[in-house]
Amino acid sequence: MHVLVMTVVHHPEDARILHRQIRALVDAGHEVTYAAPYTARGVVPRSWVTGVDLPRAAERRRFAAVRAARRLFKSMRGKVDLALIHDPELLLAVAGVRKRPPVVWDVHEDTPATLSLKPWLPSFLRPPMRFLARLLEGTAERHLHLLLAETAYAGRFKQAHLVVPNETWVPDSVSPPGDDRVVYLGWLSEARGVQEAIEVARLLQPHRVAVELIGYADPQTRPILNDAVEQGVLEWRDFMPNDEALKRLDGALAGLSLLHDEPNYRHSMPTKIVEYMAHGIPVITTPSPRAVELVERYQCGVVVPWQDAEAVARAVLDLRDNSAERRATGARGYAAARANHHWPNSARRFVTQLEAWAGVKH
Repeated sequence: MHVLVMTVVHHPEDARILHRQIRALVDAGHEVTYAAPYTARGVVPRSWVTGVDLPRAAERRRFAAVRAARRLFKSMRGKVDLALIHDPELLLAVAGVRKRPPVVWDVHEDTPATLSLKPWLPSFLRPPMRFLARLLEGTAERHLHLLLAETAYAGRFKQAHLVVPNETWVPDSVSPPGDDRVVYLGWLSEARGVQEAIEVARLLQPHRVAVELIGYADPQTRPILNDAVEQGVLEWRDFMPNDEALKRLDGALAGLSLLHDEPNYRHSMPTKIVEYMAHGIPVITTPSPRAVELVERYQCGVVVPWQDAEAVARAVLDLRDNSAERRATGARGYAAARANHHWPNSARRFVTQLEAWAGVKH
């Protein structure tokens, strides 16, 4: 089976797209052409995919990327068995194309809800854009195949769709958590708790506990982080490929998830929490419902109030000062991740479903 995978929004090294889904397809013996904004993001394709460069869709500059993706889709429609798209924008790139192969939209997020978090979108345009996003989702459901990253997204659609959760690769073994370094892995923005992370770093400095942030920061957040780095408050490693970034979790004291109380986060399972669990480190999280569910079910961390840096710092120091509890908390999270959130378990269902839609027998 030859699969065309396209994104103009996500980083080409996106963990869900490249390191989980595409890797699963390649491991199953399928050919993948991966079209993504390589040049715009300053990376090159992995050797195990055929890479095609696309423009990046960012803020209000999106139409050129969509047009380029549409041209590519038209040129390859007779050469592939199935297309897998990862951005709502790309629904426009495949719409109305005749004699196209089966198209699958992987729904990563609550698209209407995320529009409230876009600083480049004027507030007066957000209600009509949310309405248009709902119309676009309904049209996509009628004409495409859908995959969902969260069970909570099912309520937005009329039909049942396969859920392929944001799980992770869980190592065969992990190191016990250390006592001098706290980590954050993921996208960095105000709504994801950057201001709180910086304040936590300031509070922990006298206690010789470092804070390390790993991830791409949005344009509004980058100056704040650069200032914090210049002042020696914390370490910020910017974007790292997922397989490299995950290695930075090993031996940390704890992993932070400091999401604000935003509509798009209320029904989503923060992938970073599962990644912290998978690497055997305790989780410190704000009380978004899915995060609380995970932490309380597996007893793998601490829940702190919204936007409360002092509470986060206290939780870090409590874990640092109680070695036995820190190690036990990390061990419980690791065992739960290995048993319930190991990506290969979902990878088989993902590949089998795409093969069925393409009419290909493995």
